[in-house]
Amino acid sequence: MATTETVLRLATLQGCNPTRGVSALASPAGRHWPTRAEGAWIAAFWGALGLLAVVQEAVEPLRANPLGAAEAGLAIGEYVLWALATPVALWFVSRYPAARGEWAARLSAQAAGATALAVLVEYVTRGVLRPLTGPVRPGWEWSLDTAVGGLWFLDELVIALAILATGYARSAAAQARQRQAEAERASAEAARNAADRDRAIAERERLAAQLSEARLSALRAQLHPHFLFNTLHTVNTLVERDPAGARTVVTRLSMLLRRVLESGDSQVVPLREEAAFVRDYLDVQAIRHRGRLEVEEAWGPGTLDALVPPLVLQPLVENAVVHGIARIEEGAGRIRVSSRVEGNGDEARLVLAVEDDGPGLDGEPERPGGVGVPNTRDRLDALYGADGRLSVEPREGGGVRATVVLPCRRPVP
Repeated sequence: MATTETVLRLATLQGCNPTRGVSALASPAGRHWPTRAEGAWIAAFWGALGLLAVVQEAVEPLRANPLGAAEAGLAIGEYVLWALATPVALWFVSRYPAARGEWAARLSAQAAGATALAVLVEYVTRGVLRPLTGPVRPGWEWSLDTAVGGLWFLDELVIALAILATGYARSAAAQARQRQAEAERASAEAARNAADRDRAIAERERLAAQLSEARLSALRAQLHPHFLFNTLHTVNTLVERDPAGARTVVTRLSMLLRRVLESGDSQVVPLREEAAFVRDYLDVQAIRHRGRLEVEEAWGPGTLDALVPPLVLQPLVENAVVHGIARIEEGAGRIRVSSRVEGNGDEARLVLAVEDDGPGLDGEPERPGGVGVPNTRDRLDALYGADGRLSVEPREGGGVRATVVLPCRRPVP
């Protein structure tokens, strides 16, 4: 059976990073089908996995007889099905996105479609192809009741959801890049045609704001798939050893997706919403780490109404889990998320901190790799300039502390 990890690699090949390779993607108003280059990547990706599946079947230690043509066809058949289904799923998400105002209906329809696709792939694999290779073992005969009741299609459902997430990332990246290109073209045209110096300066300032908005949209488009794929990887690790936990994580993931979609294009949200998002995300991680994760929240008085960039804390919390808690060899680890206000009036600063008691930085100035920390730093720079900063440093007593400092702003009544 294919795994979600293979689809995560496909998502990377499909161009989920909006800062490169987006020009080849279909625009919202143009072609929705994958380009030839994307189609070649899809075919090569699933073809390579199919060949790997054949090799794995051939060298299986418990195999009594040499691998026959029918069994080889079964091994590669599922990957052929996914290779055919991937372009259709990408087209469907691009053609019918879950736009604001109708996201619930379309997201539900797409989830139902993903479930139907998963059941179909499972049926073709087990109900059509497998009987061609010889007698089916008792208890493994295909029936819809058995497949649904036994959750035979759960692996395929995770893959289908990951392909849908890839489609959303592909569309979001194309839209963000298109907005940025339009703003850049408008800026160049205004610079050429502005005759009055004062008007030219005002126009450049307006267009600079549009470019900043486009840049922030591109950065968010980069962060969303990164978070989604990591959460889907968590689901994949739980599918076999803890199906009930996997179902709980899928439910939590739907809540997280709802928060992401409801935030829309807003560049700031109340800290209360970000705190709820982080709480749901840590619930997912607590299921994955099975009692090895303890969480402490310490929100300072009056801070939950302050405005912060969406997903400003989640990448830092994820960093603390992956590089801190997961590396603790014995016992449970603790993550502390806190907020406080320093100063008064126009000089007031909101200070957000994420701390863990893991093994620390190991001599590195910051934890290496990943998208979250550089992305968060870039978004703070785009929104606040020198007034917004992110620091990662050793924590007294062991572990790491990530601190975000930004102007303390509140919604206008």
